[in-house]
Amino acid sequence: MTLAVIGTGFGRTGTESMRFALEMLGFDPCHHMRQVYRDDTQMRLWADVAVRGQAPDWERLFEGFQAAVDWPSVLYWRDLIDAFPDARVILTHRSPESWWLSYEKTLLKVVKHLPGTDLARGLMDLTFDKRPLDRDHCISVYKAHVREVLDTVPKERLLIHNLGDGWKPLCKHLGVAIPDAPYPSSNAGASFKPAHRPEPD
Repeated sequence: MTLAVIGTGFGRTGTESMRFALEMLGFDPCHHMRQVYRDDTQMRLWADVAVRGQAPDWERLFEGFQAAVDWPSVLYWRDLIDAFPDARVILTHRSPESWWLSYEKTLLKVVKHLPGTDLARGLMDLTFDKRPLDRDHCISVYKAHVREVLDTVPKERLLIHNLGDGWKPLCKHLGVAIPDAPYPSSNAGASFKPAHRPEPD
């Protein structure tokens, strides 16, 4: 099995809702940070890549998955769009300021207490040049990431999916019927639950 859908949006841009949406549309299962933390093999394989710097084996990392969104895969989006050339690409998106506010209220509260050997901290350090607590720097990285995706992925292959866009553009992009169900809404800031395995107090 190869990836049919690749998400290129950072976490806190609606990636978990997108995961549920893709699975409802038949792209099941969809790889996401939450799946990684539920699987010891995934944890080890991704830590080898993101923390210990080993070369990735994409087929093994995504074995059994039809789609991938959120971290850790978003960190390697350039490699993935080449490794899976037939996959459709989705950039989940929100304004930089609103993204930072959501990140600050959720992921940042967790990440800043994690050691550098933790996978989540390692991913944030890689994404934000070891400055995951620096507001202006993180927003700059977020903006640059969006620009790079827009400049790199062919327009016919890419969907920009903003928060609130719902089913219609997504289903059109993927060539599937719109489900008779509301678009999922999951993991909003007020109900955020960290994906990581809690460290002891």
